[in-house]
This record gives sequence, C-alpha cells and structure tokens, in this order.
Amino acid sequence: MLNQRILFLDGEAVVIDKPAGLAVDTPRDGSPSVEAMLDQLTFGFQRLPQPVHRIDRDTSGCLLLARNPKAMKRFGQAFEAGEVTKRYIAILDGVPEGEAGIVDLPLAKVSSAATGWRMRGDPRHGKPARTRWRLLQMGEGQAKGRALVAFYPETGRTHQLRVHAAEGLGIPIMGDPVYGAGALPLGMMLHASALSVPRPGKRDITADAPWPRRFEEAGFANG
Repeated sequence: MLNQRILFLDGEAVVIDKPAGLAVDTPRDGSPSVEAMLDQLTFGFQRLPQPVHRIDRDTSGCLLLARNPKAMKRFGQAFEAGEVTKRYIAILDGVPEGEAGIVDLPLAKVSSAATGWRMRGDPRHGKPARTRWRLLQMGEGQAKGRALVAFYPETGRTHQLRVHAAEGLGIPIMGDPVYGAGALPLGMMLHASALSVPRPGKRDITADAPWPRRFEEAGFANG
C-alpha cells in the first residue's frame, strides 16, 4: 500500500518510497503502477496527486507528487531550473577508478527492431547530461569485485544514471536488464535515496528513503 510508504506530506506535496518493480505510469500490459494507485494518496483531498517526475520501474526510492496544479507548476519549474537536489545509490558490477568524479556524456534515444529503444552516449547529437558520483564502499565477501556508489544527477535525462554508469564509468549497474548483464532475482540495484526541493517562503521538501533490503541481501549494509 503506497499510503504506508510516505516520506513527506503537507498541503502541496507527497513524497513516497516507490518500491522497485512498480512503474510510475500505467504500462501497456496493464501491470500495477503508481498512476493506478493515486487514490491511496489523497489524504483528505478530493483531487488526486500527480507525479512531478519519473523514476524507472526497476528503481526504488523517492518520488515526488504534487497535490494541486499550482504546486505541480512550481515543482516542475524547480526541476527544469536544476534547483532540485537528488541523490541515488547504486551497486556497480565492478569498481570504478578513483573515489569521485563527473560523467559529462550527452544522451540520445535510439531504436532498433531487435532491441527496441534505449539511450546511448552521443556527444555530437545527444542532449546534455551530467552526473557527479562518489565511491561509498568496496564490496567484501559475496560482494567482492563490486562497489557501492552515490550518484548526484545534475540533469534528468531518461536512463541517465544507467547509461552514465555503463558507458561513462564503463561499469553497469548490477541487475540492469538493458545496459548491464541482465535481470537478477534481487532486481536492479538503483535507489533514489534522497530528494530536496526548495520552496521560497516555505520549508524545503526533504525526503530520505530507507535503505533497500535488496542492497543488504547483495552484501552492502547501510553505510
């Protein structure tokens, strides 16, 4: 139940901890989605809240919804202006060089009959995409050879972190079914762990999503 996954709530906004495997928009196959469950998130309002942004079906964590059209417009403008701070954590199928850095790799959408559509790095024709990253933990035991990293996207392109990991760092996210080695029983190891949205004249919207159990099962405890 989404109403049991609330990270922030006031008269303008709701932030939920979206579970991995749940799409934001209703998929063509009619499988469950946040969109189909918005009636769980009204909290006394007649109007259904609406997602301000999107995170992938296989990504868990912070998802912001606006509770009225004026709030939707302001929040959307904050995203467009780059004023929203987002932090993701991911387990990589390898260890990056160095302890921190920036991936500055424009992205473009490509389609083929064989693989469907996907994003790829395209410095000449792609749209600007920048991600800061920082190494958090080196894997040990069952997780040896993998790394836990934090991603701080400065832009919001589709599949940005997944492509920046696979092409920018040369190491895909563990369990990525499109840009990595394939789907795993635990799912894809990408989690939107924190979100902050400034609001002039009001307290900022801030949310921190709990550490995912699947990360612990993969060998990385909360650092």
